[in-house]
Amino acid sequence: MNNKSNLVTNKSLPVDGMSRWSQIAPFSPFCREKFRQLVKAGRAPQPVKFSERCTAYPNRELHKFFADPLNYQVEVRK
Repeated sequence: MNNKSNLVTNKSLPVDGMSRWSQIAPFSPFCREKFRQLVKAGRAPQPVKFSERCTAYPNRELHKFFADPLNYQVEVRK
């Protein structure tokens, strides 16, 4: 029995919630390293770090970013 057949695959990125890179990758026009560089430069949504090995991105910000990557600006929270 193939365990991969039991996995749920999404056709779109949910509007709400958080997503890890493996869930974002199918929708991203960038490779993982380029996306990381954009995040570091403040030109892509900033991740939320839950633990040392668990990082996720807010889906609402990802939708804004993918809609217009060239003009996306990170919201500054006060």
